[in-house]
Amino acid sequence: MYLTRFRVNTGRSDARQLLGSPHRMHGAVNMSFPTLPSREGTGPRVLWRVDRNGAAETLLYVVSPTRPDLTGLVEQAGWPASDDPGWTTFAYEDFLAALRPGDTWGFRLTANPVHNIRHEYVKEGERTKRAAHRTPRHQKDWLLKRQERAGFEIVEKPVERRLLPKDDEHELIVRDHLPMRFRRSPEKAVKQDVQITRVTFDGRLRVTDAALFRRTLTHGLGKAKAYGCGLMTLAPVRGTA
Repeated sequence: MYLTRFRVNTGRSDARQLLGSPHRMHGAVNMSFPTLPSREGTGPRVLWRVDRNGAAETLLYVVSPTRPDLTGLVEQAGWPASDDPGWTTFAYEDFLAALRPGDTWGFRLTANPVHNIRHEYVKEGERTKRAAHRTPRHQKDWLLKRQERAGFEIVEKPVERRLLPKDDEHELIVRDHLPMRFRRSPEKAVKQDVQITRVTFDGRLRVTDAALFRRTLTHGLGKAKAYGCGLMTLAPVRGTA
């Protein structure tokens, strides 16, 4: 497994087009691999996420079973004339193998929190329709309901640090909420546009089941993984190993 970080040159028009269309970015990421892993099996898949850390820094993260070659992305959305190759790839396997129950980490996750609803617009023969969670409260609940099956638990805040009487029990914030609508290709009709809501969570977690948690980090969490959702990354927490 590999974790790759690529800095996007947002001053280039091609880069802005990629950032504006998850379908285009999905294609550009896939072009970085001679052979993509099969999506039919149970193995790890290619996951990606864009972090906008202010106007001066936009980063693309990719987790993949094989090492990528981002030369094409550099030419399209990087600094092709620079001596810097434009990306850094880290061996991820040793890090994953070292994860143990009880480990505490800071984390960032971009996901597509959805739920199934019933309403009058559901087509005949369909029982429910998928819809996005729209409020921070429901988006947090979406993640909290999945933590046990994903091999972790969100750390609870001490009572004295809780700023609200409700919905502030955990070390968890919704950092971004971005509804997106885009086409898979210019030929598709407007009614076939893809609509997703990308939400970024920042927080602190504790590993409860290392095997399940490794799967979460390498297979992703939730829907819309092809469109920049599902990838969780970790960072050390001050005062821990």
